[in-house]
Amino acid sequence: MLDKVETEDLKDLMADMGRRARAAGQVLGLAPTEQKNAALREMAKAVRASATDILTGNARDIEAMKANGQTAAFLDRGTLDISRIEAIAQALEAIVELPDPVGGVLAAWDRPNGLKIERVRTPLGIIGVIYESRPNVTADAGALCLKAGNAVILRGGSDTINSNRALHAALRQGLKAAGLPEDAIQVVPVTDRAAVGEMLQGLNGNLDVIVPRGGKSLVARVQADARVPVFAHLEGLVHIYVDKAADVEKAAAIVVNSKLRRTGICGALETLLVNREVAQSHLPAILKALQDAGCEVRGDATVQAIGEGIVAATEEDWRTEYLDKILAVKVVADQAEAMAHIAEYGSGHTDCILTEDAKAAALFLATVDSAIVLHNASTQFADGGEFGMGAEIGIATGRMHARGPVGVEQLTSFKYQVRGEGQTRS
Repeated sequence: MLDKVETEDLKDLMADMGRRARAAGQVLGLAPTEQKNAALREMAKAVRASATDILTGNARDIEAMKANGQTAAFLDRGTLDISRIEAIAQALEAIVELPDPVGGVLAAWDRPNGLKIERVRTPLGIIGVIYESRPNVTADAGALCLKAGNAVILRGGSDTINSNRALHAALRQGLKAAGLPEDAIQVVPVTDRAAVGEMLQGLNGNLDVIVPRGGKSLVARVQADARVPVFAHLEGLVHIYVDKAADVEKAAAIVVNSKLRRTGICGALETLLVNREVAQSHLPAILKALQDAGCEVRGDATVQAIGEGIVAATEEDWRTEYLDKILAVKVVADQAEAMAHIAEYGSGHTDCILTEDAKAAALFLATVDSAIVLHNASTQFADGGEFGMGAEIGIATGRMHARGPVGVEQLTSFKYQVRGEGQTRS
């Protein structure tokens, strides 16, 4: 593999991948459910059998990441171990159990003239996935696209190129064993960033949608430069609002889990808003639980007066996705101010209310315009696997087509099938 290739060679390489993906997609879109499921089962077997190769490749990646000074969040995202490899295999098997969306009838009706009309799910086509530092995305995205009948071109980050290639080899084994075209799941074999530019141009019409998963700069570039539709979110500025009717013990447990279970995921809590009526009664326990777990707290003047060792928050803190053991905390007058803060600073990803007041919860869930809104549950549940989707290809925060976790159903479109008996239109 070459990190850099000549411009024309790279164009030819990417164009060829697009053509091969289109050809494979035509086969995959018609593949029966059992054949796709057989491929997924074989992939899971191959992932387990290839654990040594995958860990060897991952060790090389992590060594290079450390040498390049990558952050703890990136290292966590990029690290694989036996338990995470097993989780990848289990996610593949979970996708087997999901209903096959392709061919599903969404609606059906008869017209007075005798025409029978059905709206039927179809594959989206060829999907490009551009991602950073998450080798599990190689398997998750490949498998979800397969189940939904889509061929996929994966362009992982250079940080985890060896991990991605080892996982991809296992996926190809599964496709081959099931008699499906190996080109149905392809990984860009070079780390040259110009390959991303080629994908954003659509590979001569052979990419139908792009899904970026990575940092704000990557997603912003994709959204600005792509010539094909994009499923994306810029960042996960996730909020929890502790209402005046919140249970303090429940709130402390949920806040700590939301922030610290895994700080590097997009569903991790970044800003905590607390109703001033319970600031004195609830904040001490919450702040202590966070600080005892090693979390730095940045708070407004009220928070600083209540807790010890609180760093003064700045305007920038309300706009920051830390992906680290840092949390911004603000006291608000009421629920209306909390929701206004979320509307101004949030990214439309995931937001939560902690309260025992059903009316307050209902208002929050109906009003906050985010892809995922929760009541009395950790924001770390913002995940396709936790939603019962088997896995996800990403979290979409737009309002068109897909929103929230993008699973197999969101990776389909539809067409109308109309059956007649010789009708003509007057």
